[in-house]
Amino acid sequence: METITTSEDALLAGLIGRGITLSRTPLMQMREAQAQGMFTVYRKLDMDAPERAALTLADMVTGAEAAGFDGLNITYPFKIEVISLLDELSENARAVGAVNTVVLKNGKRIGHNTDLWGFAESFRRGLAGADTRHAVLLGAGGAGVAVAHALADCGVARLSIFDTDPARAEGLAALVAANRPGAETQAVSDLTALFAEDRPTGVVNATPMGMAKLPGMAIDADLIAGDLWVADIVYFPLETQLIATARAKGCRVLPGSGMAVFQAVRAFELFTGRPADPNRMKATFEAFDKAPPAPAAAGNV
Repeated sequence: METITTSEDALLAGLIGRGITLSRTPLMQMREAQAQGMFTVYRKLDMDAPERAALTLADMVTGAEAAGFDGLNITYPFKIEVISLLDELSENARAVGAVNTVVLKNGKRIGHNTDLWGFAESFRRGLAGADTRHAVLLGAGGAGVAVAHALADCGVARLSIFDTDPARAEGLAALVAANRPGAETQAVSDLTALFAEDRPTGVVNATPMGMAKLPGMAIDADLIAGDLWVADIVYFPLETQLIATARAKGCRVLPGSGMAVFQAVRAFELFTGRPADPNRMKATFEAFDKAPPAPAAAGNV
C-alpha cells in the first residue's frame, strides 16, 4: 500500500461505514481544508462496496494508518466495534462508549465522539425554547448513546429510550443515569403505551431508519402530533419520512443536517489542530447538490 506523507498543511482522512455514498462529510472536510490553504484528500471507504467485501473494520483502520492517514470518521454500524481497535479514548468517547472520530497520530489511535457535541449544538440552535420535560429517544446504538447524553446536556429532564433490543435500551438508560445524575431515564418497550400513559414532549430518531438504504420510520406515524418537537439524526435524505411527517403535522422539526455539520466541525479541529468555520462548513453542506465533483483521491485503503 502506498504511504502518503502528510504535514500540518495537509489533511488525509476518510470515512468508514456502510451505505455512505451520499455522505456530505467528505466534502465538508475537504472544502474547509482547502479554504484554509491545505492540501487535502478525503476518501469514502464504503464497506458495502464490492471491492471491500473481504475486508474487516480492523483491516481498514490498519490500512489507513499504514497509508499515513491523519484520521478517520466512523459511522454506522461501526461506532462501537471500532473501540476495540484503539489505543486511547477521549473523555466523551469513554463516557458514551462510542467513537465516530479516530485521530491517527504518533503511532497511536485515539478515539473521540463528536456526535455528542454536534447534536447538542444543533439542538441548542435549532430547537431553542423547546419543551424538554420528557423526550423519547428511538435507538440505543452507537449514535443513540451520544444523542442520549446530549439530550441530558440540553436540559431534557426525563428521557425514555426505545430500541428493538430491550437490553440495549436498558443498558443505555443506566449509562446516562450514571453519567448525568440530573436526568431521569427509563427504557421502554411499547411506544403506544408510553404515549398513552406518559406522553413525551419530543421525539428523537437515532436509528438508521430513514436512510436512503433503510427507508421508513422507527415510530408509528399516528403517534406524531403537532404539539411535539421532532428531531432526526439521519441527513441523507435530508427530508426523512419522519421529518416530512412531523412537518406536515405542524411539529417543530430538527433535521439531521445540524448534527452532521457540527460533528464535522469538531472532527476537523481534531484532525488538523485548527479551528473550523461552522458557517462555511454549513454553507458547503447546504450547497452539496450544486457543488462541483470532489478532487480525485490518492492512495488506497
